[in-house]
Amino acid sequence: MKTLFHYNWQVREDWYRWCENIAEEELLLNRTGGVGGILQTLFHIVDVEWSWIRVLQGKPDFQENFEEFYSLKRVRELDAKFKSEVEEFVLNWQEDMEDNLLHDTLPDGRIVTDTWGEVMRHVIAHEIHHIGQLSIWARELGVKPVSANLIGRGLASIAKDK
Repeated sequence: MKTLFHYNWQVREDWYRWCENIAEEELLLNRTGGVGGILQTLFHIVDVEWSWIRVLQGKPDFQENFEEFYSLKRVRELDAKFKSEVEEFVLNWQEDMEDNLLHDTLPDGRIVTDTWGEVMRHVIAHEIHHIGQLSIWARELGVKPVSANLIGRGLASIAKDK
């Protein structure tokens, strides 16, 4: 699991660098099939990752407002601010945390229970899903997208997943 978080962080950083060569208007343009545009999707990835980790830690969760992070620089600053907390949790992940239970009440009043392992895998898959959207939008712009290849990223040295 740690390897896939590191993978996502590397790919996200690659997308930030990719964005440096794209006009701000294109980064902010609302697109079909996502949570907004390219920049808002990167913001969403960061915000959701941090929110889930806070929930698992029993800390209060609150949603940031994209309107306050309306530039690549501001999204990167938010990512840097949140990443230390997320990374500490991920690096300290232990196999015995896998089956811890998270109880949540949905807006309709239903109570759902998930394991921490399920939540962590959801966070990983959530980012990968949105990275796929970014790749499609990059191609629509006629620009080569960031490679989503896990191989060749030097992740073999990350702690072994079980």
